[in-house]
Amino acid sequence: MTPPPFKETLFLVLTVGLTSCKKQAEKDLPEAKGREAKITSAHHPQLIKTQGSQPGDNVNSSIQDKAGNLWFGTTSEGVYKYDGKSFRQFTVTHGLNSNRISCLLEDKDGKIWIGTEAGVCLYDGKTFAKVQLPLRKNLPPNKDPNTNTVFSIMQDKGGKLWFATNDGVYTYDGKSFTPFIGKEGSGFLSGNYSVERTLEDKAGNIWFGGRTNKGVFRYDGKAITNFTVDGDSWAWPALQDKQGNIWFSSWKGAYRYDGKLFIKLDALSTGPISPITRIIEDRKGNLWFGGGRRGVCRYDGKSFTCFTTRDGLIDNDVWSILEDRTGNIWVGTRNTGLSRYDGKTFTSFSEKTVSFSVNK
Repeated sequence: MTPPPFKETLFLVLTVGLTSCKKQAEKDLPEAKGREAKITSAHHPQLIKTQGSQPGDNVNSSIQDKAGNLWFGTTSEGVYKYDGKSFRQFTVTHGLNSNRISCLLEDKDGKIWIGTEAGVCLYDGKTFAKVQLPLRKNLPPNKDPNTNTVFSIMQDKGGKLWFATNDGVYTYDGKSFTPFIGKEGSGFLSGNYSVERTLEDKAGNIWFGGRTNKGVFRYDGKAITNFTVDGDSWAWPALQDKQGNIWFSSWKGAYRYDGKLFIKLDALSTGPISPITRIIEDRKGNLWFGGGRRGVCRYDGKSFTCFTTRDGLIDNDVWSILEDRTGNIWVGTRNTGLSRYDGKTFTSFSEKTVSFSVNK
């Protein structure tokens, strides 16, 4: 059920060039052929699989851009863009460097950064370009020297981009990429550890987490502090809520950090292995949790309400959660599934169109 672990890799000095991808702007894409480009339904739009994805593949990342479009990244079908009327699918045939998407980010300039198992692709609204990673030294066996897996991308308050990769963390100031190097002895060294998630808190601290790290790390601009979460386990930093608590997800469950202690949210535990893959906070202050085949669970600070396939969710194994501007909750799942919850009804946007009324 869990993705395969990622091998630790060695330090490298990164130089980056942007090279044009094979296809032109969205406006230059050919008209839909079969199920390729623009996808519609007689009833309402559907996310159609065209690349032979398997039941174990996910809709694992999602964002809403400044224009209101929704973007969904998948682990084998590339990226889907939804404008409220139809889906447009982008794959390697349209310029992506891989159909296996890890993360999505729209920067302050409106450009879409797409992290993949083959590095980064950048979409400026007209053209896809890929960020070419350099040749690396002392490569592990059978490793492609031209690619890094980019697991997540974050833009901090100052505009700097942070890339969490299987070769540690890299920053981009708008001109050049720089490897982020942890202090010797901190246990966090770029090139020694795979980092999968980053988070900037309200105080400007940067948090790092990944499955090959021991616990989590916090960088205050000068020093790095290592925190142990539930023994020697790892955790992904997810968000800081309206009360200032920082939330972490892991294969053991969800944790809240109040500035002093890490507190496990036992109400969601289903056993020693109790994965939480995504946590978000909606505009009302509710927290939503997904993962571990428990469906998607809403927490109002006092009690949980969990929604599953019995309520209309397309699949119980959740990998992404997004609240759009109108308050709808979009849930990405295994089997490249996508559902929308409007507060009353779940509607499936994958292959088959089914609506369920929910009295919760």
